[in-house]
Parts: sequence; structure tokens; C-alpha cells
Amino acid sequence: MSKQLGIGSRVDHPHFGRGVIVDTAAEFYIIWFKSQQGVKSISKDYADLKTLEEVEATPGSDKITIADIEQALSNILDLRLHDTQLVPIGPRWRRGNMILKPGDPTLQSKEVPIETFFHKIVMVRDRLRVMEQKINAHKGLEEDEKIDLQQYITAVYGSLTTFNVLFKETHHQFKGMSTKD
Repeated sequence: MSKQLGIGSRVDHPHFGRGVIVDTAAEFYIIWFKSQQGVKSISKDYADLKTLEEVEATPGSDKITIADIEQALSNILDLRLHDTQLVPIGPRWRRGNMILKPGDPTLQSKEVPIETFFHKIVMVRDRLRVMEQKINAHKGLEEDEKIDLQQYITAVYGSLTTFNVLFKETHHQFKGMSTKD
């Protein structure tokens, strides 16, 4: 990518997926990625970064405020509320079935294709992410209220880590509270 992109340009990264440039530096773009729910620094020379929608870089356009970021996130959420990301299931689970067998042997078992179950898990994950973004961008909530609600969402992610075994790629998986922080 030889041409310099401006703030607001939409890009696609082979590992992080779709993102929006929220800041620029001399050698890097600061890009907010939907899949990461955060920003990553990507070299301006990174050949595999594809431009989806270009905003021209202008002198002095690297000045960005928190209000600009909130507005950009709000616009992204409005545009992408119903946008679902293609998330691959682990190869060993393809064409598999999940059997729910009641403890009472007189009752019938229920068989569900794993891909159907996996799709529903991904939808739950995506909706949690949208809720998380809406909370963080909400102008009527105080910071302590946002943090309180964020902790509930993080706990839900943690409860759903059991299903990470179904995901082919780890960057799509649920992540609860990290003990590394």
C-alpha cells in the first residue's frame, strides 16, 4: 500500500479482519478492528492490508479528539449493526451432530447439527460485542456505569469460553478476564 490513507479509511487485514483507521503515525496506521474490539498498530508498508474505502490523507488531519472517535464508532455501529462476520468452525466439527440426551430414558434425544449450534454461538458473541460498543459509546452513561456494565459482559464472555473448542481460529474465540493483566 504505497498511497497514504487518511483517518476514517476502511481496511481489511488478513488476520484481524475489517477495521477503520483512527489515527496515523510516521510509519504506522492505528486501526480499530471489529474482531479485536480494540486498536492495533499496522505498518503503512504492510502489503496484505487491503483498502475497502479510502479517505484521503490531508495535512493536519492527524488531529483526532475523543468526540471524533465516539462519532466514528457510533457511525460504524449504525452501519454494521446487522453485519455478521464469517467465522470458520474447526475442521473436526464439520458435518458433526450434537446429541442432547435426557436423563430420563423414556424421553427422546435431540440431535442438532454442530454448524447450527456454532452459528448461534457466533451470533451471541457478535451481539455481545455490539452491546459492548454501544455501552462504551453511550453519552448518557458515566464512566463508572460503563465499567460496571463492561464487567458483566466480560463475565459472560468468560462463561462462554467453553465453546472456544469449536472455533477454527483463536482470534475469534471468547475471552474472559485475563489473569495476565
